[in-house]
Amino acid sequence: MTPKQGYTIKEMPPDSRPRERLQEAGAKALSNAELLAILLRTGTRSKTALELAHNLLNRPEGLRYLAEASLEELQKQKGIGLAKAAQLKAALELGRRLAAFSLSRAVIKSPQDVANLLMDEMRYLDREYFCTISLNTKNRVLGIDNVSIGSLNSSLVHPREVFKNPIRRSAAAIILVHNHPSGDPEPSREDIQVTRRLMEAGQLLGIEVLDHLIIGDGSFISLKEQNIF
Repeated sequence: MTPKQGYTIKEMPPDSRPRERLQEAGAKALSNAELLAILLRTGTRSKTALELAHNLLNRPEGLRYLAEASLEELQKQKGIGLAKAAQLKAALELGRRLAAFSLSRAVIKSPQDVANLLMDEMRYLDREYFCTISLNTKNRVLGIDNVSIGSLNSSLVHPREVFKNPIRRSAAAIILVHNHPSGDPEPSREDIQVTRRLMEAGQLLGIEVLDHLIIGDGSFISLKEQNIF
């Protein structure tokens, strides 16, 4: 529910107010706009916090905009000053750190497990990030390392850099992951060539390359599931 112009949230029915709804139904029951309104806390003279939240989300990028926008870009939005912009960026960073903490306890049993770990972080990146997930013999995550930033090619993704940290961690296997900023996870010929090259390097080092996932915007492709290698 979007309140009418000039209303304050306090004038809305109690069962429509974001904070009261969170108290009664829990955070999972709230919409993105309601959660965002709670972070913003207050509105302006002409707009409630909920209206400001709707304005921020009513963009083609949606939540992706909040993840990618800088502090300065957020402040260009009407009704968003330094304090509100800082609150949003701080909340997003806390969420990112919590997700990173959860990684260290994860066990990978399927490509979906990898997507669950990295989708929220990688789907909004505006450049290609290539990373490795190091695993022990029981497929427990030992660590996740960024290897390169930029278009995926053999000069950027060198076996020396890919296997450096997995070797240091005594990893038994690795999973390769990179994102496509376009949102389309369909693998390119270069993606396939790089994967095969790294698989050959892994065989020589005794570290198996279990899979290569390509992350899109809300979707992913596992090269292993696609029988590409």
